Amino acid sequence: MEDGALSKPAAVLACAAMASFYVGILYAPTLILRLPPPSSHTNFLIRRFICAGVSSLVSVVVSALLLPIKSGEASDLLGVYGIRTDHIWQALVFPLSLTALMYAGSLTFMSLLLIHSLREDVNCSGGLSFDYIKSISQEAAASLRSIASSVMHWRNSVVAPVTEELVFRACMIPLLLCAGFQKNTVIFLCPIFFSLAHLNHLMDVYIKQQNNWTRACMIIGLQLGYTVVFGSYASFLFIQTGHFIAPVVAHMFCNIMGLPVLVSPGKGIISVAFIAGVLGFLWLLFPITNSGLYNDRTDNCRCWQGYCSGN
Repeated sequence: MEDGALSKPAAVLACAAMASFYVGILYAPTLILRLPPPSSHTNFLIRRFICAGVSSLVSVVVSALLLPIKSGEASDLLGVYGIRTDHIWQALVFPLSLTALMYAGSLTFMSLLLIHSLREDVNCSGGLSFDYIKSISQEAAASLRSIASSVMHWRNSVVAPVTEELVFRACMIPLLLCAGFQKNTVIFLCPIFFSLAHLNHLMDVYIKQQNNWTRACMIIGLQLGYTVVFGSYASFLFIQTGHFIAPVVAHMFCNIMGLPVLVSPGKGIISVAFIAGVLGFLWLLFPITNSGLYNDRTDNCRCWQGYCSGN
């Protein structure tokens, strides 16, 4: 790719257009195509899955047309989007482990609840018997089947992370870097598009808060702040690792876990675990995302502007 072949205004405009299209197409079936409202919430979500997929595909095509990619090989194009098979386990395990440190308090809290529940069950059943283990296994299998069949779970844990990371990281970051923006600028600029794309939830929150604009704006403000922080982190992961899967697994994990648990009444160990996790996160942030861990030859890799060389 040629440095500066894409102007900065054009890159920003393209990113803004992709963000707007990602949100706008969700309302296209009813407002533009005049389709009848979905008959159920499941059908409503499936319709949105299709819209998100179309938006992602359009964003990939548009960014591919705008990026001055010299090679016509599919591997080179996919590499720009971070879709690679090399160093796949590092891209999966390291970012996921790093992200989990921020949830040390939550994971400790969940572990304590699980241990307490198991102790009560064992006491009630008279001990750890084969029937008890069988019952627990059946309950776990039933829970997994319920999760796998939940359309809402697929939305939060699969569709949203994959499509959002594809549009807001894999498509936008190459455009911004190719236009000449510095990495640090991109890390904080890209999440702005990501957060603004969540403003479409304002009316839903407003209705849920009984038409209270103050509460609705406070909730949306908190959500926007969280998306900016996470978006910066996801952008950092994408740039450092050059792997699309890195921010995706982090996104999936955060969506499953929700906001981190900071404190719990009567359980000081939760706060200790959270603080220890934060310190561990800060200590490992740069070493565990070192570009050399995700690329064999950082001096001759197929990345835009040679980002994985640490320039």
